[in-house]
Parts: sequence; C-alpha cells; structure tokens
Amino acid sequence: FGVLLLGLAIWLLERVALAALTMGLWGALLVVSAIYMGAIDSLTPDTTGWRKLWKGIGVILLVYGLAIFVGLASGNRSVLQPLQGLGVSSGTSVQATSKLPFQNIKGLDGLNAALAAAEGKTVMLDFYADWCVSCKEMEAFTFSDSQVQQTLSNTVLLKADVTPNDEQDKALYKHFGIFGPPAIMFFDAEGNELRDHRVVGFVPADQFDAHVRRALAIGS
Repeated sequence: FGVLLLGLAIWLLERVALAALTMGLWGALLVVSAIYMGAIDSLTPDTTGWRKLWKGIGVILLVYGLAIFVGLASGNRSVLQPLQGLGVSSGTSVQATSKLPFQNIKGLDGLNAALAAAEGKTVMLDFYADWCVSCKEMEAFTFSDSQVQQTLSNTVLLKADVTPNDEQDKALYKHFGIFGPPAIMFFDAEGNELRDHRVVGFVPADQFDAHVRRALAIGS
C-alpha cells in the first residue's frame, strides 16, 4: 500500500512538475520496489514458491524501471513507451518519424491566424498539457499509428499547449466552452468547427482513425 500511495503521489505530481522529473521518480520507484522484492537476490534450494513469484515480479519491475532510466537519458519523456525513438534507420530516428507534424498555436489569435492560413484544408486542433495523462496516451498510442498519420496527411494539424494555463489558454477554453485538455476539435475547409465530432479523452488508434474519417469525410 505504501508503494501504491507513492505511485499516486507521482501521478498527481505529473500535473505540475516537469516530465523529466516525474519520469525519473517512476523509474526510481520501480527499481527500489524491485530490489525490495528480491529481484537481485539469489535463489536457494529452500526458497518457497511465493518467494520465487515475488522475485519474478520484481525482475519485471526492475527491467521496466531500468528501461525508464534509459529512455530518460536518451531524451524520451514517455513512461508508457520509454524506449521509443532509440532505434535508428537510415540515419533518422524512429522517434522523429513517429510523431504527427503539429503546428503550435497560442491563444485565440493564434488559432484564427492558423485557420486563415490553412488554405482550404481541413484542420485538427489538439489541446495538450504536460500534466494531462490522456494527452500523453494519445501521443504514445494513437498519434504514433501509421494509419492515423496517413489519414491526417492532408489535414492541417494544430496544437494548443496549455501547460501554463495562463489567460490566453483560459480564453481559448472559454471560446470552445471546455474546461481544459484533453480535447480535440475538427474544422472543415472553410474554418468552421465540426462540433458534433469533438473528441474528449483517450481514443485507441483504430477508433480514432474511423472517427477522423467520418468527421472529415475521408474515403477509406
């Protein structure tokens, strides 16, 4: 229960602290817990089955914790996929090609300017914050999907990073009538929002791809 409470504390800290700090805390919690469970202790002939089970679970936690530290050292900030981006192909990292090409906007003025510059293309606006768990899940499991990227290849992708939660961010919330992230909005070629197709919360890649196709009337 103590470990669970520490995990809860780190999870809550993610909303206000740097991603690198909380990622390091997750790694430390897993590694220390693994050692406590006997992950690096030797087995003896009289070791009980329960002790072996605890050691096995500890080894899994130890490996995952070390993977988090490796990912942290390489610049990754995803606890869910700590080793993403470590592979290299043709001189280009996987991480560099597995993200959607979002254009950052700030406030309502930034949004209106980006919509005006969309040149008749459909637009997707993603509300993101470092303290938003669902936002990170969308990045790790949905936006990294090749089919989703292909479906959105002809759509202008905007991201409102509302991590600071300042007055411009709050004005953007008020404009859309939302309380904050996670939220994704779609706009037609004329810049009008498709309100019936808003997305709130985490959506798996296959479901999100189907939703985008319906929202933007993209043929399969």
